[in-house]
Amino acid sequence: MKFIVKFFSEITIKSRPVRKAFVKQLRHNIRLVLRKYDDDVKVTGNWDFIEVHSERDELRDEFIEAISNIAGIAHFQYVREFPFVSLDDIVDQAIVSYGEQIKGAVFAVRVKRVGQHDFSSVEAERYVGGCLKARCEALAVRLKDPEVLVPIDIRDDRVWMIEQRIEGLGGYPIGSQDSVLSLMSGGYDSTVSSYLTMSRGLKTHFCFFNLGGDAHEIGVKQVSSYIWEKFGSQINVKFITVPFEEVVGEILTKVDNAEMGVILKRMMLRAASQVMEGVGAKALVTGESVAQVSSQTLINLKVIDQVTEELVIRPLITTNKQDIIDTAVKIGTAPFAASMPEFCGVISVKPTTRAKMHRVDKQEANFDFAVLDKAVAEAKVMSIQNVMDDVEKQYQGEVPVVRMPVGEEIIIDIRHPDEAANRPLKVSGRPVKVIPFFALSSNWQNLDPNVPHLLYCGKGVMSRIHASYLLGKGHTNVGIYLP
Repeated sequence: MKFIVKFFSEITIKSRPVRKAFVKQLRHNIRLVLRKYDDDVKVTGNWDFIEVHSERDELRDEFIEAISNIAGIAHFQYVREFPFVSLDDIVDQAIVSYGEQIKGAVFAVRVKRVGQHDFSSVEAERYVGGCLKARCEALAVRLKDPEVLVPIDIRDDRVWMIEQRIEGLGGYPIGSQDSVLSLMSGGYDSTVSSYLTMSRGLKTHFCFFNLGGDAHEIGVKQVSSYIWEKFGSQINVKFITVPFEEVVGEILTKVDNAEMGVILKRMMLRAASQVMEGVGAKALVTGESVAQVSSQTLINLKVIDQVTEELVIRPLITTNKQDIIDTAVKIGTAPFAASMPEFCGVISVKPTTRAKMHRVDKQEANFDFAVLDKAVAEAKVMSIQNVMDDVEKQYQGEVPVVRMPVGEEIIIDIRHPDEAANRPLKVSGRPVKVIPFFALSSNWQNLDPNVPHLLYCGKGVMSRIHASYLLGKGHTNVGIYLP
């Protein structure tokens, strides 16, 4: 199994040393990601492309999904490689790959050629195309807008029959740019803004301000882990939790209602500006968009930013909400966001849209900044790779494992909705409910407490984590289904 990876166009116009550094980082990232599937995967590259080779042909779909989410790639091709013998041999091989597709269709052959041969690329296209038309019952050859395109690369003594082209993520390889710290609430905006910085090559750490509640923290850890797992190229980053309950308490009791939202954001930026030093971040990232909510008017954003000298990046600053939601749907974070509690949105009943600096200063004079210092001091930093392990540690007992249900157990499929839809769980004679893992906490109270419920996730890792959490909360009717 072979893939040919082509670089994002902006990489190709860089100076020679910069381009070499980007390609080296991209090779490293591809190898990191694909070793999850095949320890022996080979990733080699040169000035124009990277070759990925694996003996595990059965993993083609997994490789395609993984490579398509690695930043720095314009597109990649699945190719079948064989030695160059003759044009007639290429015709035979093309029939294997495209014979059924071009039957009754209008098609064209595109040949790219590198090396010394006794024919030109155009001559190869004419010969192969004519033979395919005669042997495959094709309707016609049409060079412009064909229904089926047969792309072939002849490279010296090798031939690549290109069977599939897949679009990449674009951007720069993660690790080729500086680190940033993304403020994560788990909603649509913060998840999409984090995805955008990651897809641009920025090593993106996550910072969550816990305004009250284990469920919210677990939800943000889940979606952060999901984004990193899918788009993070396995580059290790940190997840930081800052306990902000007491900060919120100070604001609610000592700040006028109109300024609460702006001051809360100022406190977050103050705290984030301190914790970012520990992860080497060079900028802060937020999901704010102009005028989307009261604290995001230009005047309020200017007041908020005055508490820090650090660069604040807002990837979504002029993006419409529906476009943000559409992107969240595309990248798979929308279901998380739809289940995430929004504490920030309810902190102020009559928020100001035109904050005055002198009023903000007056209100903050009532605030006990020792509370903020305490929150920063108690911030918890962990590797994103272990962020879900931290959830499991809340319960130290045994988690019941059932391989063959025989009683009244109900099985709950907690996989991501996309995975559950693509590979539905079917258990003979057994009811199966689909409740995504990020919606378990909010939906558990609606389940019959007298009936055992078994969580299923495929490999048993995520189901064990969530069963541990529920058991730790005192629910005894939970276990995991591991067939």
